[in-house]
Amino acid sequence: MKQPQQSISIAGENALIVYFGDAPSDSIASQVAATATQLRSDLGELLIDLVPSYASLLVIYDAFKTDHHAVRNAIRQALRQHPTAAVAAQPGSMVTLPVYYSRESGPDLQQLADNAGLSVDEVIAIHQQSDYRVYAIGFAPGFAYLGEVDPRIAAPRLATPRQKVPRGAVAIADRQTAVYPAQSPGGWNLIGLCPQRMFDPDAEPSMPVQVGDTVRFKAIDKQTFLAMGGSL
Repeated sequence: MKQPQQSISIAGENALIVYFGDAPSDSIASQVAATATQLRSDLGELLIDLVPSYASLLVIYDAFKTDHHAVRNAIRQALRQHPTAAVAAQPGSMVTLPVYYSRESGPDLQQLADNAGLSVDEVIAIHQQSDYRVYAIGFAPGFAYLGEVDPRIAAPRLATPRQKVPRGAVAIADRQTAVYPAQSPGGWNLIGLCPQRMFDPDAEPSMPVQVGDTVRFKAIDKQTFLAMGGSL
């Protein structure tokens, strides 16, 4: 199988972006993580930040200490050390997130089930059966894009996004799933609520998941949800 072509582009006066392919996959995600780990070791204090995404890695460096030629060479060296997308990075953590699935907490749950030709209980069971890779964190701090959802419960974004999606809303859009870390507008299909805070600036770490981790959802009842700090 032909490997996707890698490329390095300028992304700003002190940033380069590395592209690993055109579409997300476990193998590409592993290579993104492996390259990030290598660059963090090789560049050290020359780095300001590394921002991994589905199939790319943004490398932000300190322009007072280095330049894009040196950083580009470091990236090329890291890619030579991990030449194919089949190379696995260090495994991430397994994180279990509790979810109160119900029509009360998931206003789109019934409609999603009806459109899929499934019962609500079947949708809930299918959503819990998969382990989801954290492909990227974006949109808002703590908003982790998780994939991939079983095709039986994949659902397009809503035609009209909601003005307010509550914090902790567990949602599906296409073959991705996520937990909203804060109240915000959103067009994903809401199927439940999670009491776990996905972003807490006062906590260490501030997010329970990182790119490369694996997320598993576990159903809880309403009483447990409320006892864990959830609100309706």
